[in-house]
Amino acid sequence: MATIIGGIAASHTPTIGFAFDRDKRADPVWAPIFEAFAPVQDWLAAQRPDVLLLIYNDHVTSFFFDHYSAFSLGVGERWAVADEGGGARELPPIAGHPGLAAHIGQSLMAEEFDMSFFQDKGLDHGCFSPLSVMCPHAPAWPVQLVPLQMGVLQFPIPSARRCYKLGQALRRAIESYPEDLRVAIVATGGLSHQVHGERAGFNNPEWDARFLDLFERDPEQLADMTHAEYAALGGFEGAEVIMWLVMRGALASQVRCLHRSYYLPSMTGIAAAIYEPADSGLPAPVLQRHRAHMQLQLAGAEALQGTHPFTLARSVKAYRLNRFLHALIAPAVRAAFLADEEGAYERAGLTETERSLVRRRDWRGLIHYGVIFFLLEKLGAVVGVSNLHIYAAMRGESLEAFQQTRNTQALYSVAGKDAGALAWDAPHEATTGT
Repeated sequence: MATIIGGIAASHTPTIGFAFDRDKRADPVWAPIFEAFAPVQDWLAAQRPDVLLLIYNDHVTSFFFDHYSAFSLGVGERWAVADEGGGARELPPIAGHPGLAAHIGQSLMAEEFDMSFFQDKGLDHGCFSPLSVMCPHAPAWPVQLVPLQMGVLQFPIPSARRCYKLGQALRRAIESYPEDLRVAIVATGGLSHQVHGERAGFNNPEWDARFLDLFERDPEQLADMTHAEYAALGGFEGAEVIMWLVMRGALASQVRCLHRSYYLPSMTGIAAAIYEPADSGLPAPVLQRHRAHMQLQLAGAEALQGTHPFTLARSVKAYRLNRFLHALIAPAVRAAFLADEEGAYERAGLTETERSLVRRRDWRGLIHYGVIFFLLEKLGAVVGVSNLHIYAAMRGESLEAFQQTRNTQALYSVAGKDAGALAWDAPHEATTGT
């Protein structure tokens, strides 16, 4: 079973990545940063975790305010460096762990944390700034990564208490994962700083030291603080340290602090710390009950013949194909697809299996592969096939046979004003797929 081997706390200020990329190790101004992270490197090298679960906030790079979630879990297969305006840093992408991420997502939802899930988004300095000074990455990173993005920029945001409870739920999620994995939890952000308004440049080293003391010995006190209290003591942006409470909640009530450092070179108090849990994990009966609780909502669904829940695992597996079909909502993409299907497949990098499924309009096969129905109806609208034709084909029936099970003979689709002639009167053979 998965084991939480410890937690790392690290600031994620872009100055860390700046110093690393420009090799400032010998510069007296920057050297303390590298000295602070050297013990973290040594600990990771000695402990050799399989996965880092990294808690961070995006800085309006890959997440914008057209849709902003409190807790967003990355479930994808790989994570690239985001371009924050001046070109992406020259770091290789890091592999994800979709299996562990899907398990965590199901577990947290079962505990009534309303998660959102993401794939195919670049990770900005919130992740890669501290990560680049923690791990070697040439030619590849030695660990896999599950990112947890916290929406702490647009108020209202989760309370410190909610973050702490999320961490406690995260412990149950990780330790109930059946595969043997060594997991380290990394919390990023802070310490004291403010980067906006007339108070820009605010720091409070005394509070930073007090926060680190409480974080180790009395996290309950930190969990009871309000956002305004954090902002008053540590600056408004410094209040992002509530993300650290997710990591602290995921550890045992008692921890050992193996390393702690602090340095204030400019705008942000930069900290790095390592914590190991003092106990050996949750009891087996607790984890067994938790696994049963996770399965409760879909228990019995597997007996529903011809029913295929769209799970995180299916979403990751068929992401490329679902993305291809979703792109058909754009008029230019639709036009290019209709003009040259094979070229559209090539530009999207679809596999031969994926191309064949779309080419043959194998509606049932597409569902089996992992495509969600609501993208099938978009493809149908583009190529002039009604929803009823698709339903019939998925059942392996002719349109006429399927319509006999309906109250009317109505045909419809999601096609709008740009749709051409809808060839609904043309015969469409039922395709059963595989």
